[in-house]
Amino acid sequence: MATFTIKPGQFTLADLRSAWQAKSTLALDPTAYDAIDASSAAIARIVAKGDAAYGINTGFGKLAKTRIPDDQLELLQRNLILSHSVGTGDLIAENIVRLILLMKIGSLSRGFSGIRRSVIDAMIAVYNAGITPCIPVKGSVGASGDLSPLSHMTLALLGEGDVLVGGKLVAAKQALNDAGITPVVLAAKEGLALINGTQVSTALALNGLFLAERLLEAGTVSGAMSVDAAKGSDAPFDARIHAVRGQPGQIATANLYRTLLSGSVIRQSHLVDDERVQDPYCLRCQPQVMGACLDLINSAARTLLIEANAVTDNPLVFIETNEVISGGNFHAEPVAFAADTLALAIAEIGSISERRIALLIDASNSGLPPFLVPSSGLNSGFMIAHVTAAALASENKSLAHPASVDSLPTSANQEDHVSMATFAGRRLHDMAHNTAVIVGIELLAAAQGIDFHAPLVTSPKLAELHQRLRQQVSFYGEDRLFAPDIEAAKQMVLKGELSSNCQDVFNGLYLA
Repeated sequence: MATFTIKPGQFTLADLRSAWQAKSTLALDPTAYDAIDASSAAIARIVAKGDAAYGINTGFGKLAKTRIPDDQLELLQRNLILSHSVGTGDLIAENIVRLILLMKIGSLSRGFSGIRRSVIDAMIAVYNAGITPCIPVKGSVGASGDLSPLSHMTLALLGEGDVLVGGKLVAAKQALNDAGITPVVLAAKEGLALINGTQVSTALALNGLFLAERLLEAGTVSGAMSVDAAKGSDAPFDARIHAVRGQPGQIATANLYRTLLSGSVIRQSHLVDDERVQDPYCLRCQPQVMGACLDLINSAARTLLIEANAVTDNPLVFIETNEVISGGNFHAEPVAFAADTLALAIAEIGSISERRIALLIDASNSGLPPFLVPSSGLNSGFMIAHVTAAALASENKSLAHPASVDSLPTSANQEDHVSMATFAGRRLHDMAHNTAVIVGIELLAAAQGIDFHAPLVTSPKLAELHQRLRQQVSFYGEDRLFAPDIEAAKQMVLKGELSSNCQDVFNGLYLA
């Protein structure tokens, strides 16, 4: 297994994508330890001096004015973790937990959090041992940090609660013992440093980001196939049209459609005698819609990359002046806005895809057999598959409502404006799966349409992708159990299998 060395504050999106896709062994750049040690020493000096400092020797939130005796500071931190572990719902997926741990290690290692190197080393050991903390996905409002889910993460370090090892539920104490890891006893401020922060919200949003990238690629492929299936025009993808508008995503995606459709014999067959003047918007305006989605995806990526490298706990230690300063970096508003932006892109990729499915099954618009099946009437073909796509597109409209505009005061009105970033990021997973089904159905429908044009063939690029799809799902010649076909196409979308054969087309599309 490859080793990834964390250089605090220097994660790239490529690093985060790799962690999301597969586990590696972690190591921390040795140069980071000087700042870590200096920061924890500053906390020790504050405790020794005896001055009240929030989260170090005081209560939390509304209880910040309550002074805690020095001999109870370890108990204070332990109680914080136990009392804040109040999450509910399904467990966060293992690959997202990997992102949480990775970003939390990176943030704490920047030397502004006052946490000892032994705690950070324990986190790295847990990660490398394949121990996944059980973190319920619900229970954070995305301000004062992701307190509840990060508390569940921290429980594993204490040897409390349950973890997953090899996909099996194991008591954390037993898992640590089996891996030779000593449970952590938290010192002053360390519990607060671990649970303040936006790493859960950010990891959930990054999951949405990386899925959105795959949806954009698959939706572009399916849209290009639909153009050929419906004998649409490639004129709307002419570079000159997009250059005079100047929108970067639109220019980039128009180039994708030109590349994917280049050399289509189907297109050549109707260049002369096609009486249609313009195609419907779902074909003609793809660069304008998908390009805008690309711009939103890249905008969100910029915000999330900054946040992945950020120090977001509270209070922060500034060793140059030996100060501990309380602020609000735990407020996840930037993440909430980024997640809301991604929700718009994910919903629109599915929305325009659904419209192309509707076009293809309508014989009066597509020129193809009704519902894309021979002997329609006896066979219903793609009739109800489109209904599924319509249902999911409609569901995504509701889910796309911005979470960031909501707020509900907590902690006796001390924390009176919150971001709801955790839900904003969490709902992207469901939305992405909905859109993956829609695009998967379109892929099947467009491939069906292309088959009906035989012996005319589509472009070389699309023919290769069409063949790859047909290796998993055969031509729909008569009614059969359709759900497995749709699931197979959905998985191709989610796994990025359609674009993997033509990465030369998509290279450079996203932030690296």
